[in-house]
Amino acid sequence: MNLKGRMTIELTDSNTGAVETVTEENMITEAVNDLFAYNPFGIHYTTGDTINEVEWYKTMLPICPKLIGGILLFSKPLTEAVANIYPPTDNLPVAYASNNVNSTADVARGSLNQSESKALDNGYKFVWEFTPSQGNGTIAAAALTSCWGGANAFGSSAGTKATFQMMKRVNIGDVADARKQMLFNAVAFDWEKEILTSITYKDSAVVIRKLRVPTFTIGLNEQLNDSTTSILEEKSVATTSFVWGDDYSVWGDFFDGGDGYWYGFSSEGNSSGNATVTWVKIKKDDLTMTDGSWTLTKAYLHRIGTRDEATSYPERNIYSVMRGGYLYVVAYNKKGIYKINANNQTDVTLIPFGFTSALKPLCESGSCEVYMTVVNGLIMGWDFILDASDKVTKVGGAVRLEDAVSPIFQYKNYLVQWGGSYGNEYRTVYILTPYLASINNLTQTVEKTAEKTMKITYTLTQEAETKAS
Repeated sequence: MNLKGRMTIELTDSNTGAVETVTEENMITEAVNDLFAYNPFGIHYTTGDTINEVEWYKTMLPICPKLIGGILLFSKPLTEAVANIYPPTDNLPVAYASNNVNSTADVARGSLNQSESKALDNGYKFVWEFTPSQGNGTIAAAALTSCWGGANAFGSSAGTKATFQMMKRVNIGDVADARKQMLFNAVAFDWEKEILTSITYKDSAVVIRKLRVPTFTIGLNEQLNDSTTSILEEKSVATTSFVWGDDYSVWGDFFDGGDGYWYGFSSEGNSSGNATVTWVKIKKDDLTMTDGSWTLTKAYLHRIGTRDEATSYPERNIYSVMRGGYLYVVAYNKKGIYKINANNQTDVTLIPFGFTSALKPLCESGSCEVYMTVVNGLIMGWDFILDASDKVTKVGGAVRLEDAVSPIFQYKNYLVQWGGSYGNEYRTVYILTPYLASINNLTQTVEKTAEKTMKITYTLTQEAETKAS
């Protein structure tokens, strides 16, 4: 399918009536094609274990104005490559719009002009409008996106729920509890190799398991509800200084450092200002281990994580995340977040929020909860996000995940997460909705100010394929 896009931006000065016009053509990425080209976990099939799922023909089609039904505007240019389907976290959208009228107080969001937008014989014409108070900032690039991604991008004052579009939620209740706990203890997931890494701590040793999880292929005796998940490898690494918790509770979690090592950190949390953190670092390829204990002066830490594998149902709560070699732990008073170098206890920075976070779970409350996660390099909490430069943006808090207990694992547009509560367990697959369906870098940046209205006309057409002679 050969698509061609043409965009015109009109900025009109409300005082003088002067009009500034910019017209550009775009390139099309693989974002929408990827959604149809892959079928992870059989999400396009109907199975008896499905709890709820998207009906493609109702929710996703026609492509315009659904899978392509919104626009994202950026302050810096985007890398022009067909495989570039998400912006970097240091270039988040400054403005956006969806396939409807903005009825919220979000000033970054514009509205679809419903009378001028329409289907064409060979495509679709979108017209978006921004009032003087909406979408202000520098605009250097634009991208078509899904209607959900155009609602609030990666998070806004109006909320973040539309960032994740649930595709399929499958009941994994038939999986043995011990095996479910292994899924819940997930630290990393290799989609293409179909291997999940699960890490826990038992009898003074870190236990690392590799599990085969049918993702893109299914064996002769396998199911799509994780009931046939198998252990491919199990190894234990004895520790000396690392302490997981006391006799009653577990205070900590394990992380993929993204640098060739697994990390474990344990701390009960403290209001005294001298946080004790025990840690372990394990090299992935040969499982060599170092561990120790830190006392972080003037550090008031909230919990890193909790876990209980002795109850009648699997439990895990994630409060912290790792990114770029640093552990991020919310401050005890919920007014900021500590950035702790995983390899240098003197490198600790408190990043203030500028407000007191509600610090609620991203999912419904229960025996298993996720309070923070990293998605496409962006740290997301209940009412805050942190970009690559650790800039904090306050967003509207909302429950935006189904039952959640593991980190979210990403493959192209798709996300997968395991979770459950009080004996009801599920695996959920989402689409990360603010993708780049097209990339349109402006020849010259424009400034949208409070003195200007903005109208964007974006025409996307399907052209005939040219055959080689």
